[in-house]
Amino acid sequence: MKSKSLWLIGAASAALMLTVPPAQAAASSNSSSTASSTAIADTNQRIDDVNARLDALEAELQGAETRAAADHDATASTASSILGAWWSNTNISGRMYFDASYIDQTTNGVRSGASNGTALDIKRFYIGIDHKFDDVFSANVTTDFTFDSGSGVNQIYIKKAYLQAKVSDALVFKLGSTDMPWIPFVEDIYGYRYVENTTVDRLKLGNSADWGAHVSGKLPLMDGATLSYALSVVNGAGYKKANLFRTNGPDVEGRVNVNYGDYVIGVGGYVGKLGVQFGGAEHHEASRFDAIAAWTPKDIRIGVETFITDNFASVGSTTQRDQDTGVSGFASWTFMPQWSVFGRYDFTERDILTLPATRHLTPDDYFNVGLEWNPVKIVDLSLVYKHENLSGGQIATASSGTIGGTALTVGRGAYNEVGLFGQLRW
Repeated sequence: MKSKSLWLIGAASAALMLTVPPAQAAASSNSSSTASSTAIADTNQRIDDVNARLDALEAELQGAETRAAADHDATASTASSILGAWWSNTNISGRMYFDASYIDQTTNGVRSGASNGTALDIKRFYIGIDHKFDDVFSANVTTDFTFDSGSGVNQIYIKKAYLQAKVSDALVFKLGSTDMPWIPFVEDIYGYRYVENTTVDRLKLGNSADWGAHVSGKLPLMDGATLSYALSVVNGAGYKKANLFRTNGPDVEGRVNVNYGDYVIGVGGYVGKLGVQFGGAEHHEASRFDAIAAWTPKDIRIGVETFITDNFASVGSTTQRDQDTGVSGFASWTFMPQWSVFGRYDFTERDILTLPATRHLTPDDYFNVGLEWNPVKIVDLSLVYKHENLSGGQIATASSGTIGGTALTVGRGAYNEVGLFGQLRW
């Protein structure tokens, strides 16, 4: 600013000097003193005019710079406010399931499979980003890191990606991939997902998340009880297969549960084609009925889950039908502030009918027991023993691989695992 003012003052002074008439020659020496006084006065007036104009110009330049600085500060403040508001309404969360264990697996009494031995495993690693736009709309993206046995390498999937519109507690819409009504609901009651999948998930008889339209809500009842519901209309192939192809029609899963004090009772169901591609083999419809009852006071969890399915392994088959039935009982007790004991027992049975009239059963017994330590709020560590025994064929599980032998009538298998299981969450 000072350099501009000095330049303007110099230019104006030069212009003024050019406009001042030079001293007259000796011939003007006879001019009167009055004329000289008038010329001097006129010159002084011109100098005052130029100074006034320079002052006005300098003030205008200073005002322009002040306004520019104010505009810059306002723009920066607005950007900072927008960015701050965005991050203040955004949450980043994470959860990791891991274990260091020893596995002893046999098929028909013989140790087999690459799963035997010791290893440190990262079973799951989720990173979630949740943003709230306003009191109604929000969005979520959650990644799922896992080991893919098919390709033999680690993979990253999108488990959740949805837009949510929360009209009220009683009516919440979600569009995209998000939790299905049953499996995550049971996981919350069970409390030990990092040790083992719930029984429906463990036997691959349902999906924990899928792509589609979802609606849920919670309604108050008398005496402090609440009724919750969830309904999903989805592709049916699970969250790992998003929009790979068109299907013959959507699958539907629903749940209704009542919570009263420390008690919860819930029922649910599933029906659909499991994501069979349009035009693909489709001869049966898969269905599943679910129920659970649990008591969950402060330091105790006791619950029983049961299910029955039809044709989860036979949707595209013309030669067989199948049915799975099962019951799972679980319990845990926090006997000290940072210490708990827990256990679970599953009995399931697969009934396969090979058309026209040949059938065989594949019973499966599974249990786990453990001691849990919570050193800090975000970490859970458990010393766990798992055992599974199956006969009459084989069953593919989500966490332990395929158990049993290929011979339908005599195939059998056993699975034993002991180790340290844990989860990290924030």
